[in-house]
Amino acid sequence: MGNMTLSIPDDLLAKMRPHSEIKWSEIARRAFAKEIEVLDMMDQLLEKSTLTEADVERIGNKLKADIRKRLE
Repeated sequence: MGNMTLSIPDDLLAKMRPHSEIKWSEIARRAFAKEIEVLDMMDQLLEKSTLTEADVERIGNKLKADIRKRLE
């Protein structure tokens, strides 16, 4: 098994310290695994996509513009 060193903000570490009974590394492993599952699913969905970066940018800009219009 590989090792990884994480930096976390001091205020978060201070909140974690009183809970030494919790295996924080296990929580981190689960979070990483869940994120990888999401990324794998996205890769599968996009595997056959013919959209280009320019297409995605154009669609994103159109959606943002439409949302702005609705909120005005």
